[in-house]
Amino acid sequence: MKKNILYPGTFDPITYGHIDLIKKALKIGDTIIIAISENSNKNYLFSIEERISLVKKALFNDLKMNKNKLKVISFNSLTTDLCLKMKSNIILRGLRAVSDFEYEFQLAGMNRKLNNSIETMFLMSDVENQIISSRFVKEIIELGGDVKKFTTKSIINALKDKYA
Repeated sequence: MKKNILYPGTFDPITYGHIDLIKKALKIGDTIIIAISENSNKNYLFSIEERISLVKKALFNDLKMNKNKLKVISFNSLTTDLCLKMKSNIILRGLRAVSDFEYEFQLAGMNRKLNNSIETMFLMSDVENQIISSRFVKEIIELGGDVKKFTTKSIINALKDKYA
């Protein structure tokens, strides 16, 4: 049976930390579904359409990743409901630091209560990517800093356009 792994997040914007987790998950699953949240309660820098386009540009244009093994979608439902829709029983979540663990532990527990056939898989990015967050990347670019160690060329160009 084909193993689909659901990787939900805001990806506002996608970073090398996210990409590192996607690459690791590809070693475990057949298809990674990058599910971009369109939660109306959050203030995003990029619209849902922009985030979908940017994730695709970063993965397929900048990094030449396999389009057959990755799917990029948006969602505004419970993650567990999306898992059922996408025929996935694995949710991928990233851990950067100990501070992430408590929130992620609670989220995994809640998802398990909502559907006990869905497992949450935690992966850590490589050490050089663990400090990267979308928030920091946006802040650095806004203040005129260099973010080429943190994200792809397409993302950097889009960020520069937003903050120009």
